[in-house]
Amino acid sequence: MARRIAAPEILPETAAFWEAANESRLLLRYCTACNRYHHFPREICPHCLSTQTQWRDSAGAGSVYSFSRMGHGEDAYTIAFVALDEGVTMMTNLIHSDTRSPAIGARVQVCFQAASNGQHVPMFDLKD
Repeated sequence: MARRIAAPEILPETAAFWEAANESRLLLRYCTACNRYHHFPREICPHCLSTQTQWRDSAGAGSVYSFSRMGHGEDAYTIAFVALDEGVTMMTNLIHSDTRSPAIGARVQVCFQAASNGQHVPMFDLKD
């Protein structure tokens, strides 16, 4: 049985992020004042406090910064911090499409899985 994914809370400032996820697209906020990406999505840049931010598509590629195995047996899953190539780190789940174990620095690619309410949630799978 697949693990149940809790439905995310969708706020007005994150609605575009979740709408894109339903289209299998990962969006990040980008600040045009300091030319830096940031995550968790918010309208004010945490780096320079500018309001000159916009949504941009991410390639969804990155590497495992840290991870932890949770649970046991069929209920086990892996949470991780993934450092995206755009320079932000996001907390996520790692999906294992085979028996390989993750490693720090392993390359990953975004994928999307449906939560309990049908909302797609970005997660990551190990790249070949």
